[in-house]
Amino acid sequence: MNFTRREFLQATAFTLAALRAGLGAASQKRIVGFSTLGCPGWEWNKILDFAQGHDFAAIELRGLQGNMDLPTRPEFQPSRLAQSKREVAAHHLKIACVSSSAHLHDADPEKRRQQIADAQRFIDLAATLGAPYVRVFGNNIEGPKEQVVERVASGLQELGVYASDRGVTVILESHGDFTDSPTLSEILTKADSPHVALLWDAHHTFVEGKEQPEFTVQKLGKWIRHTHLKDSVPTANGRRYVLTGRGDVPVRRQVEALQAFGYTGCYTFEWEKVWHPDLEEPEIAITDFAEFMKKIPVAGAA
Repeated sequence: MNFTRREFLQATAFTLAALRAGLGAASQKRIVGFSTLGCPGWEWNKILDFAQGHDFAAIELRGLQGNMDLPTRPEFQPSRLAQSKREVAAHHLKIACVSSSAHLHDADPEKRRQQIADAQRFIDLAATLGAPYVRVFGNNIEGPKEQVVERVASGLQELGVYASDRGVTVILESHGDFTDSPTLSEILTKADSPHVALLWDAHHTFVEGKEQPEFTVQKLGKWIRHTHLKDSVPTANGRRYVLTGRGDVPVRRQVEALQAFGYTGCYTFEWEKVWHPDLEEPEIAITDFAEFMKKIPVAGAA
């Protein structure tokens, strides 16, 4: 994936134009967080203590101790919920996103109903926690693409209506068969809701979508509310995740492109330890990401 001269010039022009327009969030502190997907063995209090101790500002909830069904966790039951919220606040943290496994590609009406209902459970949880976003997937293109795009957009629109009454926004992740800007733009345009937006998994649009980060942000930036950042290297069998900055994914450029556009959401490290238990331990990988981010100047900062 070489960055051609034409792409370089386009990217440079885009970045300069954004900065000159005053879109950089110079006066704001960058919000850096990590997903609990990366620390499946940690208890709730350890997650909060580690985040605070390593100067993170936020966490994304994606399962706890290997349980992906967050609404069933004891930390979020009515008798415990208020305490959990106080604990987050006491650690000077925010919950950036509550991530569901719900997907919207199913054509079967009953399966689709179940996925919508699951997403709604997570929206309810996010609302009670005061979290702004709930992640869902488009996921798979099965059958004619145009029909799947319509189903995903329709599902997002339905969830957007449900979320709007609860002060939450549903964000579609660039994931699975939905990793290119034209397809994502079409879906989000069709959904046409102020309570529907994008979770930019910058790894996937680069690796699977074959897009340079500046291009993706230019095309999708107006919808990006949350991010997933991670690095990897090619292997004989596909890709292998590595510590940030050690692979061929341009993570720094991804961050800089977001800054130039004026992004004010969370820069979230997604270490997929749940799915790949052989990865480095979270104490190493999450700390390493924090150090990586500290080396990237905040746009416009003195």
